[in-house]
Amino acid sequence: MKKQCFIYLFCAVFLLNCKGAKDVTDQVKLINFVNPFIGTDGPGNTYPGATVPFGMVQLSPDIGIPGWDRIAGYFYQDSIISGFSHLHLSGTGAGDLYDILVMPTNSRFSKRIKANNFKPFSSFSHERETASPGYYSVDLLDYGIKAELTATERTGIHRYTFPEDDTTQIHIDLGYALNWDSPTETHLKVVNNTTIEGYRKSTGWAKDQRVYFVIKVSKPFKEYKIFKNGTVTKSPVTDKDTKIVLNYDTAANEQIVLKTGISTANIAGAYQSLEIEAPHFDFDVIKNEAENKWETQLRKIDITVADDTKKHIFYTMLYQSMLAPTLLSDHDGNYKGANDKTMNAKGFDRYDTFSLWDTYRAAHPLYTIIHPNRVSDMVNSLLAHYKETGLLPVWSMQGNETNMMIGYHAVPVIVDAYFKGIKNFDTALAYEACIKSATDHSRQIDTYMQLGYVPVDEQDENWSVSKTLEYAYDDWCIAQFAKALEKTGDYNTFLKRSENWRNVYDTQSTFMRPKLKDGSFVPSFIPKEYSTYFCESNAWQYFWSVQHNIEGLAEIVGGNEKLSEKLDAMFSLNPLPEDKLPIFSTGMIGQYAHGNEPSHHVAYLYNYIKKPWKTQKLIREILETQYKNEPNGHCGNEDCGQMSSWYVFSALGFYPVNPAQGVYAFGSPIVDSAVIRLEKGKIFTVKTINNSLENKYIQSISLNGKSIKRNYITHKEIMKGCTLVFTMGKSPNKDIKNTMATSSIVYY
Repeated sequence: MKKQCFIYLFCAVFLLNCKGAKDVTDQVKLINFVNPFIGTDGPGNTYPGATVPFGMVQLSPDIGIPGWDRIAGYFYQDSIISGFSHLHLSGTGAGDLYDILVMPTNSRFSKRIKANNFKPFSSFSHERETASPGYYSVDLLDYGIKAELTATERTGIHRYTFPEDDTTQIHIDLGYALNWDSPTETHLKVVNNTTIEGYRKSTGWAKDQRVYFVIKVSKPFKEYKIFKNGTVTKSPVTDKDTKIVLNYDTAANEQIVLKTGISTANIAGAYQSLEIEAPHFDFDVIKNEAENKWETQLRKIDITVADDTKKHIFYTMLYQSMLAPTLLSDHDGNYKGANDKTMNAKGFDRYDTFSLWDTYRAAHPLYTIIHPNRVSDMVNSLLAHYKETGLLPVWSMQGNETNMMIGYHAVPVIVDAYFKGIKNFDTALAYEACIKSATDHSRQIDTYMQLGYVPVDEQDENWSVSKTLEYAYDDWCIAQFAKALEKTGDYNTFLKRSENWRNVYDTQSTFMRPKLKDGSFVPSFIPKEYSTYFCESNAWQYFWSVQHNIEGLAEIVGGNEKLSEKLDAMFSLNPLPEDKLPIFSTGMIGQYAHGNEPSHHVAYLYNYIKKPWKTQKLIREILETQYKNEPNGHCGNEDCGQMSSWYVFSALGFYPVNPAQGVYAFGSPIVDSAVIRLEKGKIFTVKTINNSLENKYIQSISLNGKSIKRNYITHKEIMKGCTLVFTMGKSPNKDIKNTMATSSIVYY
């Protein structure tokens, strides 16, 4: 009997230990540290819904009310939900997408309001709402319905848990539009009592957007009503505004799963999405698969840090760095091309949503470290756009060129990939595309080539100074590409063009100053004013956009000490109460605006003038003050991964000041350690000794056990696998004036 009791006790303890082990395993899952609500309040413009890394579908709740705050469909301060749509932009200033709105309802509530265009809606509470990578859930309080969302790459999966009701409905609204978006033609066809197919064509920021879809439901609907411009009609129906309402009787706690496969090419592609990625209705299986996809990607960087809040921020930023670019092509390679034709990607996945003015700075360099295979597909996608239009994309989405922002910043992405050995693309075609995009006569490139700068155009918001600086940087990238390919003539031409920034430098004001066509500077000029001459910035913020020649910038202002004084002023000249700051001027430290991308490299520039401790102090300040583990956790638009990638790099202790150089300048790491898992099984390890909130200053640096006297690490060193150790202290070590890589040379 005693033996039997011992066995029972042993089994009980074993089972308890197993449960404890499982709980511990769940606790250490990195997806548990991701907070998708960061950026859903304030200026972040992110969405909390379900998606997978770089997925085509972003299934997320829509408040249903337009406005800047709700430009991603959702705003944390709101209290209603009008449905769940399948496409969203992450952290942009562009009000587009929100395609295929689905909303469950019943007889409990029928109120309608003008603010959301009289669509069905329900109140909700954040206390009964949750979000994690690949999953979103909310209780629709007015209906007593629980909504859950998950996704695969090309499908969105809904699970609704209903109360008992004989008037339960699921609304599928193709006429629903928000902000810039407007449907041009929609189509619905009832195939049978479990299947609906159709498409939604629309215009907005993407002038010719197409989403073909197939919806399948786990329970046959007993009847339906289909609408054309608000009037009941018959299936099939085609018009600008169409909608279908599925009618059900539901028992208490009955669940219905609705799954949507999409394609930008055709309905056959949408069927294929469902058949391959979601062939069943097991919501939990698909949710677990989505979570595992995220866990695999997040595991590429494994950090230790004493402060759990920092761990939540880090992994949320790593998560948000993978919400764009987004998949565009089907399983058979078909997609809607930028030439408005159905194209086919052979041998690669076609991506779009390239916010290049933002993401060339840090997001794409981050991808070259942790997603090199995907970078190959991204470069091939940029080249596909070139073959379709004759130019590389500026800001492309959903198979459209939006021509938003400035520069030809696909160039540094391509050139960086080339030098980093990511060469699974046509090098000759890539070079041709870079040259063509830099010599096109649109967007004032013709005048830039003629005069050596973009002149002021008083009739237009032409961002003349910003264009000159951005073009000059891209020209430097082309020069390096030409040099590597032994194109000596092109190298000399573009190297000369890369110095065009000097043509807008004004010795009197010591700023980059707008210039008239006759070669004279504009007479009235106040550097801190926001004007049509600078793209979403002022002269203080754009002065530093010479990432390819910091030495030349120092020389032209009178040497390192003068540049140091100007940097000091940049971070101390605070806006006055009467200064008018635009919506994008956020995250201010003096004139530095962390909420907008042109400032992102500036704090690292002290490394180039032998005052690295000033970089270290500022980077810590930005890391500590401009990111928070709360809905209002971004100081500006997240911008498709750029704001988050800045954090990932800087938290690890380094950053690509010149994104196409293959060099990362040191800052001040906040992690205690990090293991970055690279391709081919290699490991890059970062360690900090004596790291703390107060110990923000680097005392010494070692690489693979050997002391180094420089303020940078190269991409080549990282990808070989190495160990980088920072020893930190409370006071600046001004005796260490480590050298910085020459900014005008490529170090791969």
